[in-house]
Formats: sequence, C-alpha cells, structure tokens
Amino acid sequence: MSTVLQKIYASAPVNDLPIHTLELQADSLWQLRICDGFDDVIAGIEGGEMVIFLASGMGVSLPARGVKGRQDLQFQIDNVTGEALTKVKQAIDAGIPIKVIYRVYTASNLTEPAEPAVEMKAVDVQATALSLNVVASFNDLVNKAWPKNRYTPSIAPGLKYFS
Repeated sequence: MSTVLQKIYASAPVNDLPIHTLELQADSLWQLRICDGFDDVIAGIEGGEMVIFLASGMGVSLPARGVKGRQDLQFQIDNVTGEALTKVKQAIDAGIPIKVIYRVYTASNLTEPAEPAVEMKAVDVQATALSLNVVASFNDLVNKAWPKNRYTPSIAPGLKYFS
C-alpha cells in the first residue's frame, strides 16, 4: 500500500477519501469504467489520459495478502443498468475474456492512481436484473506448470520411444 493511502487510512481525514474504481474491458468490443460513490469522477489513468468513471453502488472485496496460489478480487455492482448487463452477456456469449483493472485514487489527487493499477481476468460472472457479481483473479503462479512448454510426442516425436 502506498504511503499516501496509509496516511489516509490512519488519520481518516474528512476531505480526502479513497476512491475505488474498476475498469472492465472486453477486447475491442467495449469498456466500462465505474467508481464507488454518488458522483462521476474524471481521473487520470496510466498513459496520462483523463477518463470518466461513472458513479455506481459498488462493493469491492480485496484479496488477502498471502502465499496462496490464487488471489481473487470480488466485486458487486448494484442497480446496474441494462447497458452493463448487455455488455457482459455479449462478451460471455462471444467467448471473449473480460479484463478487470482495479485502481484506487485519493479525492485530493485524481491525476494519477494512489498506487499501481492491478490487472486481472474475470473468472466468474453472475448477472441478474439488479446486480452484477464478478470474481477476478491474478494468474495462479503457485500451481503453474514449469517448464511452461511441455514436451510431448506431438512436439518431440522421439519421445514416444521412451517410457
């Protein structure tokens, strides 16, 4: 956690609150940027571009820091419009993975995130008429095969003679 966020969480100033944002992307089909709160927020992203995050009733459950293999971020967006629901269903039906980018800003500095953005892939999406529940995950590095390339008889034909 950045020193700015540590200071905000420790002192709880009234005028400087953390603003949690999520960006959902489905390749070139669509992107959706939302933030928690009642007002839309214009904030800077990594490339220096200023973008609009739409206000939403959003709850985020951050992954615990630990040594387990998979880190999951869970979030729920309540009272979603038909637009969000339609976009997510469109990506699921097309088999396109949904990329999730989590950023946290401070209300006093919206030009850049208070800490580096966290990029994940949506692994479970459940949508209803009133809410959208998404579980996003980092790569599971603990359970990843090593070496990455597996040498099988289809790649290395000489292996079929060894048993």
